[in-house]
Amino acid sequence: MTTPIAATRGDNVARAIILTLITIGVFGVQDAVSKMLVQDYSPFQITMMRYWGLALFSLVLVMRQAPLRQAFASKAPWWQIFRGVLLMADIWLFALALRSVPLAELQSISLIYPLLVTLFAIPILGEKVGVFRLVAVVVGFAGAMVIVRPGGLPLDWGVGFAVASSTLYALYIVITRKVSAVDSAPTSMAYAGAVGLVLSSVVGVFFWQPMDWPTVAMVVVVMGTTCAGHGLMTVALSMAPASVLQPFNYFSLPWAIVLSATVFGHLIDGVSLLGAAVIVAAGLVVMARERINRVKVVNEVVAGRDA
Repeated sequence: MTTPIAATRGDNVARAIILTLITIGVFGVQDAVSKMLVQDYSPFQITMMRYWGLALFSLVLVMRQAPLRQAFASKAPWWQIFRGVLLMADIWLFALALRSVPLAELQSISLIYPLLVTLFAIPILGEKVGVFRLVAVVVGFAGAMVIVRPGGLPLDWGVGFAVASSTLYALYIVITRKVSAVDSAPTSMAYAGAVGLVLSSVVGVFFWQPMDWPTVAMVVVVMGTTCAGHGLMTVALSMAPASVLQPFNYFSLPWAIVLSATVFGHLIDGVSLLGAAVIVAAGLVVMARERINRVKVVNEVVAGRDA
């Protein structure tokens, strides 16, 4: 018979999964609107305005959990600043890639980040990665090469920006894991918001172009979807572990394919879709192996305590 506590946990996980899927849908709309905006306006200006909303959301959320002075009291301030720079650079590069790379292909390339996290965790976090996961990483990169094959996605600056964006985001995740050992979540959030706000504004102001009211409305949509997406994901993560929700992030690929076709009239070709499927499969394998390894570590710790 199911206990009330177990039933509640199951309901929370189900709600968290639904919220995660909604979040991905919201972020997909944000990417589509951003892609329209960067065709006529500098990606640096759009990113700056988007980050105003994100930074405000982050700082308000932090102040609800701890005083700002306390939140900025980091035990690893330089790592925190580095995290903020990485995240800001990742968003800049993604916005630059949006100019020329179709949404479906861009999302496919972006999904190599879990594979890169596995590689970066070796030197930065000292994690041990077995042959099984290394093979999965290689296979995932092969999938990316299928997408940019001769005759496939044109190999231009946009593709380079997309790969660089995924690389920096993977580094950001690994560094976040590193600082989480010494700093609280509000501290990490405060630094990311503050550093991004300063950097995006210092650079973006030099690319400012006047906007008409319809364009301002689109920017407001981008800012609103940014805050809504991060808010929904925060709630989802409070209901279920990240390891449970992470695989559902791959829903971003079919959603990007739908948006690319309906909004921009671009259909991803069959071979590129196969390459994207390979990347997704490799990422899921890596996640599954990491989860198995975490369970083994926990069991070993429990067994050691019981001994």
